Order: sequence, then structure tokens, then C-alpha cells
Amino acid sequence: MRIAIVSGASSGMGREFVKQLPWFYRELDEIWITARRKGRLISLAKTSRIPCRIFEGNLLENKVYSEILDALEKEKPDVRMLVNAAGFGKMGTAAEIAEREPEAQQEMIDLNCRALTRLTMTCLPFLTQGSRIVNLASAAAFCPQPYFAVYAATKSYVLSFSQALGAELIKNGIYVTAVCPGPVDTEFFDVSGRLPHKWKDAVMAAPEKVVHQALIDSRKKKPVSVYGMAMKAADLGAKLLPHNMIIKIESMGKD
Repeated sequence: MRIAIVSGASSGMGREFVKQLPWFYRELDEIWITARRKGRLISLAKTSRIPCRIFEGNLLENKVYSEILDALEKEKPDVRMLVNAAGFGKMGTAAEIAEREPEAQQEMIDLNCRALTRLTMTCLPFLTQGSRIVNLASAAAFCPQPYFAVYAATKSYVLSFSQALGAELIKNGIYVTAVCPGPVDTEFFDVSGRLPHKWKDAVMAAPEKVVHQALIDSRKKKPVSVYGMAMKAADLGAKLLPHNMIIKIESMGKD
């Protein structure tokens, strides 16, 4: 049985991956989807061209990993693609967030970094030659970001982990792509708060386009997928300019 596994599938980028995967991988037998909101997963499964198997649960808890691992060990499927799309961010100074939501920044680290790593390691033995891993990072990974400090740091981890893991797995014919979009028009900002810079609103991308590009780049075995000229320019700028200069610009530009 050939499957894809998508975390964070109840909304945003994860949901969009589930919608587009059947068009890119027509040989899939099932898509295994996981998120906390079971009702949304059921609704998504009803619209999918490929049967979906639901694993409802919180990736900050052990239960969902045990259920996925049990199913993997029982059925021994060929995991053709793993999409790690679960994650969230919070905007504001680190001190403000700590005062407002004491657990939020720790949970951000746990979900964006630890859960992504744990799900990857859970699924890795079931990936074979030609399989893909797609990890949702962010353009925030390119350099430190004041007022988005912990989120940007977690996404830097995702980018670094993805590139290193990809180098380790290439000998097995398994390819890893880190997706690094700028602002995407999803429910993300309902949780994170408004964007700290007005120019970022101007480069807001549609999730359909970002996911489409990510799947194309994954097919091309690219280690990093960056959608849009603005974010490609940001990537180049982060490589050419000293990070302390970018940090000053980010700090000065805050409303």
C-alpha cells in the first residue's frame, strides 16, 4: 500500500497539501491525516479523491504517535510522502508573549521542532527509494526576527534539520524539501496576531500557489522551496547582508 502522511491537515497549508496530493501522486492508495480537530478532518476526507485515514490527536502528546506507529507496523505501507505541516507562531516581544501566554513559546518549540522531528523519525523506516519529506519552514528561518523571535528560531531549526537530513538520506534515494514561504493567507494569523510590518501584507501569498510550488520543487528534488520573487529576494538578502543589519532594519520598521 502506497500512502502519504500529512500533519496539521485540519487547516491552512496542511489541508491544502491533502487537497493537491492526489493530482501529483495518482498512485497513492491512502492519505493518512492528523490534527486535533476531528470534525475538520472528517470534512476534508469527504472531499478527497483518495481515501483518507484519520488520526485525531495533539502532536504534543504521545497518543497520536503510538496510533500512527501501530498502523505503520501492522500494515507496513510504502510512505511515498511525509508532509510536516503542523505548527504555529506568536507575534510580539518574547517578554510580552511570556507575560500574556506563559506556555506559548515552549509549546511553539515543542510543536514546530520536537513534534516535527518525532513524526519524521516515526515514519522514516517506512520511506523507500523515491520517497519525499516536505517540512514546512518559513522565510522567517532565513535570519533572526525581532518580535517573532521564538517562531523564527524554530523555523531556522526546521530549515537546518531538513537540509542536513536530506544530505543523509540522498544515498537512499529519499529527498527532503524545506518549504520557506513568506506570509500565507491562512488561519495562521488568527493565532499569531497581526503582521508587524505593513509591507508583509503586500506580499501575502495564496496557500494554493505555495503548496503547488512546494510539490513541484519536491518532485524536482530541491532542498528548499521558496515561493515568489519577494521571498527569493529576502532569501538572497539574508545570505548577502550581515544579520545584525537586517535585525536593525526589522526593528526600525516596526509600526
